[in-house]
Amino acid sequence: MDFNMKKLASDAGIFFTRAVQFTEEKFGQAEKTELDAHFESLLARADSTKNWTEKILRQTEVLLQPNPSARVEEFLYEKLDRKVPSRVTNGELLAQYMAEAASELGPATPYGKTLIKVAEAEKRLGAAERDFIHTASINFLTPLRNFLEGDWKTISKERRLLQNRRLDLDASKARLKKAKAAEAKATCEGDTVPDFQETRPRNYILSASASALWNDEVDKAEQELRVAQTEFDRQAEVTRLLLEGISSTHVNHLRCLHEFVESQTTYYAQCYRHMLDLQKQLGSSQGAIFPGTFVGTTEPASPPLSSTSPTTAAATMPMGPSMADLAPPGEAALRLEEVAPPASGTRKARVLYDYEAADSSELALLADELITVYSLPGMDPDWLIGERGNKKGKVPVTYLELLS
Repeated sequence: MDFNMKKLASDAGIFFTRAVQFTEEKFGQAEKTELDAHFESLLARADSTKNWTEKILRQTEVLLQPNPSARVEEFLYEKLDRKVPSRVTNGELLAQYMAEAASELGPATPYGKTLIKVAEAEKRLGAAERDFIHTASINFLTPLRNFLEGDWKTISKERRLLQNRRLDLDASKARLKKAKAAEAKATCEGDTVPDFQETRPRNYILSASASALWNDEVDKAEQELRVAQTEFDRQAEVTRLLLEGISSTHVNHLRCLHEFVESQTTYYAQCYRHMLDLQKQLGSSQGAIFPGTFVGTTEPASPPLSSTSPTTAAATMPMGPSMADLAPPGEAALRLEEVAPPASGTRKARVLYDYEAADSSELALLADELITVYSLPGMDPDWLIGERGNKKGKVPVTYLELLS
């Protein structure tokens, strides 16, 4: 018990000394040992890495799970070391509602059949989203979280220890400085030869004794300073090695970022394929249900990667069948010119981007011009017949904004 009390008193004394040193530094009443510029740059880079990693981690969690209540629930399960229960994605829930609606409204009706087809597509989209969330969580979020909860905590602990060692070092320097000043003052007083007729011999004896005491105090302060300097240098080296390890952290996070982009690319590619298949299914069924009307989207599509390059545009935009697919060779152009627009189903369309015709069966387009469009039975849903004056030809739907 006596040993514990001594240790407690010693720790309290060290804490008090550090607190005094820290307070005096804040008020500019004590000198502070400055770290070298390279060390300061390492500290700044480590702090920046930690701050941005936290922001990227939080925003990625929002991207993968927009529902804040669900994120809190997952966080609690992780802290309790329990398995997070499987959660139905929004796409899968929508698919379930559509399938139930089709069953109740009549799966044999056109609306019911379409609901079933869309439900199947939404279910596949939901499954792709689930796989993406799982992959991104393992390959991207987990490494970021491991850095913040592992490496960064170790770095923070060693930095706090380095701060304490620096305070001890500066306190030892201040103690040595005061001891030397007191020793010099006592030495000056001791060097004065006393006049025993006017001065009491006792004062001279006390002055010499004080000088000897201050000499011992200086020796003790110098010994403490050497110990404090050694501990500070050792701790600074340990902290420096940890801070330099941030470069390895960047390399690891770079690899994880590549994996995240790869999984995201795979996810969106799957979504595109599923929606393209659904669009083709709906286009064929719509042509059967509403013969003689146009088939396509009324929303403006995204521009191609390069609107100035016909080769790039042809490679990036969906291409429909040529006129050879609709008529025997040699008769395509003639038959297209002889085709009359339907009595109903024609619409005006605004051209979104320039388009250069690939052959004589297509109509070249200029951005912002207005043309008349309509669909013919059996045509690819990605194409329409466009008319401008006395010119007529196929035009891609993705280059048009259909007007009312």
